[in-house]
Amino acid sequence: MSDTRANLVYMANQIARNFAVQGDEAAIAATADHIATFWDPRMKAVLLADQNGLCPNAAAAFSQLASGCTPAHQSAATQFGGPRSGDGSDAG
Repeated sequence: MSDTRANLVYMANQIARNFAVQGDEAAIAATADHIATFWDPRMKAVLLADQNGLCPNAAAAFSQLASGCTPAHQSAATQFGGPRSGDGSDAG
């Protein structure tokens, strides 16, 4: 496994573990939302092509993304361009 791919697997698994307290279904949705919103397309492409090493919730999130499903925003942090956001940023 390349260093880049290993780092992406590590990051995806960390994200999924962070959301795990919400229960599997919510954690998968939140992980997919985070990755869809914040990851560069090149980063996503690496793990969409090969999901080996991903924990079950991270793998399910990537499967959801691979199917073309765009997850609903799971938190205010991933909602850009909303009524409170005059410039498309969530930075205070």
